[in-house]
Amino acid sequence: MQTTIRNVTMLLTGAAALPFFTSSCINESEEESEQPNVLFIIVDDLGKHDLSYTGSEYYETPNIDRLAGESINFTNGYAAGQVSSPSRASIMTGKFTARHGITDWIGARTGEDWREKGRHNKLLPPEYVDHLPHEDVTWPEAMKEAGYKTFFAGKWHLGDEGSYPENHGFDINQGGFEAGGPYTGGYFSPFNNPKMEDHEDEKGMSLPEKLAKETNIFIEQNKDTSFFAFLSFYAVHAPIQTTQENWKKYRDKADEMGIAPKGEGFEMGHFLPVRQIQDNPIYAGLIEHMDDAVGQVLTTLEENGLEDNTIVIFTSDHGGVCAGDDYSTTNKPLLRGKGYQYEGGLRVPYFIKVPGLTKGETCDVPVINTDFYPTVLDLIGEELKPGEHNDGKSLVPLLKGNEIEERDLYWHYPHYGNQGGQPSSIIRRGNWKLIHYYEDGRNELYNLGEDLSETTELSSERPEKTRELAEELNKYLENMDVKYPEKDPQYDSELEKQHLQQVENNLLPRLEEQRMEFLSEDFNPGNNWWGSEISNK
Repeated sequence: MQTTIRNVTMLLTGAAALPFFTSSCINESEEESEQPNVLFIIVDDLGKHDLSYTGSEYYETPNIDRLAGESINFTNGYAAGQVSSPSRASIMTGKFTARHGITDWIGARTGEDWREKGRHNKLLPPEYVDHLPHEDVTWPEAMKEAGYKTFFAGKWHLGDEGSYPENHGFDINQGGFEAGGPYTGGYFSPFNNPKMEDHEDEKGMSLPEKLAKETNIFIEQNKDTSFFAFLSFYAVHAPIQTTQENWKKYRDKADEMGIAPKGEGFEMGHFLPVRQIQDNPIYAGLIEHMDDAVGQVLTTLEENGLEDNTIVIFTSDHGGVCAGDDYSTTNKPLLRGKGYQYEGGLRVPYFIKVPGLTKGETCDVPVINTDFYPTVLDLIGEELKPGEHNDGKSLVPLLKGNEIEERDLYWHYPHYGNQGGQPSSIIRRGNWKLIHYYEDGRNELYNLGEDLSETTELSSERPEKTRELAEELNKYLENMDVKYPEKDPQYDSELEKQHLQQVENNLLPRLEEQRMEFLSEDFNPGNNWWGSEISNK
């Protein structure tokens, strides 16, 4: 069965008319440096609607918006996992989480250790693979085979010593190690990152700017070769920070837009409160730092004459944080966010820019981040590796305005998310999405074509479709030999009820108080993380 592109406006017609560059289009006498470069940009915890381009009226992202206007925007672009490590492993390997086995963020508790969280849940999460498998040929390793110089900057979170970026195909690693957030030094220098050197002249520099600086150095030093630069921001992961200048800008903007009164910023979800409004000025300021950094790298491409020979990809590793962590954003109209089984946790910004081919089109064919690996190999004229990127498909036909074969998409997350998600597995087939829950064995069915916000559950109305998808999902999971959560023999429903009541009675009002505090004119963080104050000394 073929899937057609809908809502795609091609500014040029006929693929033959496009100056579409792959190595097969290059004269053999030309230097190898004529191969297109690749810049991959991934933002941590960035929500689908955390960009002005994708609908935010509060956050401002002019540099990413400009990039999006030169790309194809895949409106049904997905992350392969609702938390960090699983999704990032899928990008690196082209495999779904059920296949590579990294089903939770590396460091998460499993088995009886889960009880230490004090949440009194029904299930004990299973163990998971705790590093990127060395037997896989990763995307950067495939790029090295193709003659590319490879570079990594920023968040890794795919293993510790022995499984760092340099152990999986990257020639240079700036800042990538086991940490899942900016925990060693925060978002302003000194960063105290064991994989990245601090310099005297970087006082007051933000972490996004630092990562952009290191990426720019790599680009300038390798502008005469073919390079693969993987810029992996720690932003906008908690703990969120910004400058006083940015905080004031977005505090005033929230005031101009109309600050919602206390009590309207959050609602109670299944396990945790959930943010309902984009009005956190600290988070908005951090997004601006990240967007500025993206602009700096794009400028470096332009100034070095590389803009017309560089493929640029922009995405996030999963949905934005609406619950847990720093409760930073809302993904509305998508339901929930990071850690969740709903669209807010899985759908992400997904832009691919190919100079001479893409000019601001949109495409609503469902795609997923396992597709980046084979798509780039295809774009640079290399043979695909279907035995490696098993679950990725080349999107080059879509980039050319053609079709790809329809396929099922799968997610396996047999864990409790720190943000409130539930142990579940998912199949998407066409517009139909089925979620299977492990706590009680129930299935939820949604028609995403008619109900993007997942407000109407249809399993009782469409029992045949529910049975069809449930059987297909079960068959897939059995073939993948996945691990499942187990019932906790110490589970006490009364203790869980008491815990949830405490969350609603104590945490929910505290979050509302904090929201109003961040938005007050005299807000003072009471510490030294204002980068603007540091840099002005």
